[in-house]
Amino acid sequence: MKRAAHGCLTLCLTAVLALAGSLPEGQAPVAKAESEWEITPQSEEALQRGIEWLTRNQGPEGNWTSNDLGLVSMGALAYLSAGHSPGRGRHGEAAARAIDYVTRNTKPSGLLNIADERRGMYNHGLSAFVLGQAYGMSNDERIGPLMDRALKLIAQTQCDDGGWDYVAKPQQRGHDLSLAVMQAKALRSAVDSGLEVPPEVIELAIRSVREHYTPNGCSHTADEAEQQRHPGQFTYTKGGGGPSVAMAAAGVVCLQEFAQYDDWRIEKNMEVIGKEIREKTRGRSSNAPFDAYTLYYLGQALYQVGGKHWREHYPPLRDALIACQVQSDDPSEDGKWRAHGRVGGKPGDLYMTGAACFILAMPNRYLPILQEGKIDSLQQRFQQK
Repeated sequence: MKRAAHGCLTLCLTAVLALAGSLPEGQAPVAKAESEWEITPQSEEALQRGIEWLTRNQGPEGNWTSNDLGLVSMGALAYLSAGHSPGRGRHGEAAARAIDYVTRNTKPSGLLNIADERRGMYNHGLSAFVLGQAYGMSNDERIGPLMDRALKLIAQTQCDDGGWDYVAKPQQRGHDLSLAVMQAKALRSAVDSGLEVPPEVIELAIRSVREHYTPNGCSHTADEAEQQRHPGQFTYTKGGGGPSVAMAAAGVVCLQEFAQYDDWRIEKNMEVIGKEIREKTRGRSSNAPFDAYTLYYLGQALYQVGGKHWREHYPPLRDALIACQVQSDDPSEDGKWRAHGRVGGKPGDLYMTGAACFILAMPNRYLPILQEGKIDSLQQRFQQK
């Protein structure tokens, strides 16, 4: 797994992806919102206040009272998605501190986790995704070798069925779909930043993701023609365990990251996602419509599928986030989004605020992963099978 030899943002997946592009050394492309409806003065103000909360409350080491590298990476992702990268932007120094915290705590094996080992591959996937985006935006020479080891670890810990376990070691069966989407994001982030990934890892992961789809009204082992005749969605575990809007979005994100753009399961799950967003964003509320975990996946699913789904459902999701942002005279509170989910305290507020900023910043398209279009060569490869 190595850096592609041509162009600082070359996209290449050995024997699968074949799309290249280059930019001046160390320079990331900047693409503003494609349509005026994507960004409003209110959303820009909310994003800025959220970023300022992150900087005011960041510790001197670059974290937010937690050694969880996944959570720290969410803070870094908020900065990067808002255009603040090391050496660039008003909050570039804060972004650099967060990224430095992650890089200096990388284990020799490449594992991006210093918290409980049961969070190992979840934190690893999320942190590797963010480091890959930072690498693509800054061409930081320190990150390349770290990403190389991180990618090797993902390949080495893939389970026999194509999934991953929380503990960083291969098993017979992967644990759940959320782990697969984290590794999918990391793999695609690496590719978008010019690193190579073995195609067999991708092929096996795609099969595993599809096995997490559960139709309603027939068996999940029924043939595809029969499954397509029924509604259904992706679930936390194979065979129908743990259906949720978060998992519906996670499955969509996986397929999109692996260039399975025409997979019929995507539209089935977008129906589930659209219905849930419509229900949760009705009226104004001081509570966020979704927890950070769900929000992170939802925003990406909408953006990646695009079209009518992005146009119809992004504005209400965006506006619901703006409405529940904390307004206070207390600088430790003003501009954040309150913890909403399993993670509490300042780490929970970081998680929620990082996710909200990421969603609000998406239309600016600063991140490499938000800039490129469909990769036809990968799609054609699998259509031929």
